[in-house]
Amino acid sequence: MAQRSHGRDFDTPGQSESASLVEGSVLRYWLPMISNAGDLFSTVMAPLLRASWECEVELPGGHQREPTSTWGVFKMRSKYYVPALDCMVANTTFVQLLGDFAAGLTVASLVIPMSMSYASGLARLDPLAGLISAAVQDSYTHCSEALDSVGPEAALSLLVGQAVTQVLHGDPTAKVPHSVGLAVSTMITFQVGFFSFALGLLRLGFIDVVLSRALLRGFVTAVAVVITIEQLIPMLGLVRLEHSIKPVPVTTIDKFLFIVQNAGTHAHWLTTIISFATLVALLSARAVKRRLAKREGWRWVKFIPEVFLAVVIATALCDKFDWDLQGVDILGSASIKKGAKLFDFPVKHANLKFLKATTSTAVLISVVGYLDSVVAAKQNAARFGYSISPNRELVALGAGNLVSSFFPGTLPAYGAITRSRLNADIGGRTQMASILNSCFVILAVFFLLPALYYLPRCVLASIVCLVVYGLLAEAPEDDEKLVDLALMFVTFAFTLFWSVEVGVVVSVTVSLLLVVHKSSKAHIKILGRVPGTDRWSAIDEDPDAIEDVPGLLIVRIRESLDFGKCLCLRSNGISLTRRSQYRSTQRASPSPRIYGPTKAHRQKPLDETTPQSWSSICPTLKQSTHPLSISSKNWSSSIVNAGFAEIIEIVGEEHITETVADAMAVIERENNSS
Repeated sequence: MAQRSHGRDFDTPGQSESASLVEGSVLRYWLPMISNAGDLFSTVMAPLLRASWECEVELPGGHQREPTSTWGVFKMRSKYYVPALDCMVANTTFVQLLGDFAAGLTVASLVIPMSMSYASGLARLDPLAGLISAAVQDSYTHCSEALDSVGPEAALSLLVGQAVTQVLHGDPTAKVPHSVGLAVSTMITFQVGFFSFALGLLRLGFIDVVLSRALLRGFVTAVAVVITIEQLIPMLGLVRLEHSIKPVPVTTIDKFLFIVQNAGTHAHWLTTIISFATLVALLSARAVKRRLAKREGWRWVKFIPEVFLAVVIATALCDKFDWDLQGVDILGSASIKKGAKLFDFPVKHANLKFLKATTSTAVLISVVGYLDSVVAAKQNAARFGYSISPNRELVALGAGNLVSSFFPGTLPAYGAITRSRLNADIGGRTQMASILNSCFVILAVFFLLPALYYLPRCVLASIVCLVVYGLLAEAPEDDEKLVDLALMFVTFAFTLFWSVEVGVVVSVTVSLLLVVHKSSKAHIKILGRVPGTDRWSAIDEDPDAIEDVPGLLIVRIRESLDFGKCLCLRSNGISLTRRSQYRSTQRASPSPRIYGPTKAHRQKPLDETTPQSWSSICPTLKQSTHPLSISSKNWSSSIVNAGFAEIIEIVGEEHITETVADAMAVIERENNSS
């Protein structure tokens, strides 16, 4: 009988041996050519293929030629703003790949249960929405730095849930229709992506330095309290009672009072035990891991996914002891439904009717999410010694959310401090860690969700409460000034007693007002002469500087005068004029009134607003009996040619000098002549 092997028929041993000889001779002939072809490909074709993708030509000296075609420019810019497009070309070592694999698996074990918790407990959506959001975003974005882990966040999911509640006529206990929830979250994600992408292209990444640290701490603390109160209701098994009472508790204070009134009499004892046992176990596991990881030989404990293990154990126990038959609410069927659209255009007629109702929420999510992402990115950048680009961060996050919005019902996703730090601690060093993380999440969507049918929902609420502990730990703590404490309390109160949206608006508004107030103040310094020299310095900075000319006031202005500083300088000019008439300086005793006090000002280079600014304040600074001198090297050479006719008429051309010494000479000459 003929023996079949690898598609060849050998009827006899001789034929098999001859075939082997033929194969051996053929291989001896072709192997050198194949080897040479491989060398030729590695030395010639591979760099050409890489260059064709990178669209850059290597020149002598390490310089690269800019692409000339439109497609080349597009690909180069795409890699700049979305570094994930270039991660396959990067030189990744095997050791780095192992670290990325471990980091991706560990972060996925944390992201999977938390994304489900955010979607079901905070956003009032199907748990599948959180998983798809985490998978799509982290596989596409990767931001401008390799270690930023992107996915749904607690505060952002809470904002989405409040938007869904508002759309449903303000009834927080109404059953969310599947189509309405999908449409609202899709429109929010699309607008979030658009706003973030536009902010990045407009180079507005500096907004992270605008918000005060005190305001951020107040907002984060209030969000933590709101999330805790929201999750205590399912943890105590009071969801059904909340749905049945009238009027329904809407605000955070109403829900807190509802919990206080019904926790002792109507709480479901089994649900309560499961919830708090899970929370205590998770907190204890993290504390033990933190201590053991510091010991030599125990660093492997940080690889243990305690959150994922809690989900698996709770599901198995619920199935074993029939907790669902005893009144414990379970997850149920959460897998992808047959016939459902996994990919759809977000801007369609059914979704556009929610555009106006969700725009404000999308703007707030764009700001809050970006702040969390950029803080996480800066922490990793400082840890590993590289720089980040806030504008690239915005563009990458915006692009990721735009792509994610094509998957109906996904949540907005941004970088998180906890996940990014964990990614770096486990060993992630490149974007491959995020790609592997997304692969594990996708596998969970198709294969793990059916196995979580008996997962108690109170366990998901306990996981969200675990995140609250992380929020409080990540909040900035360097607020010691009384003003900062007051701002923190105001932000906390607005967020807690009104809503998260109002808290965000108050935080951003107050921060912007503080920045505008600080930038509109003109920093004025009174100068005094250093004895024995022609050098003038600020009297509060140089102890040798004294004001040795009674009635003379010399002022230095550091900033260029724009429209915001004119009013401040005008009011300060009036007070300085009065001060020069009755006093010399704070360090000298009151001097007699002098009828010829003169002020010599220094100012930075001229700009477009300088003529109008000085024309408006010169009449205030110069009174009828008080001459005014302006001393500046930039002004003396350009003020006449710049068309400052009105200023020259008010001040006099002889009172515009290069140095303070020249202005003093003019003053002394005028005093001697009079």
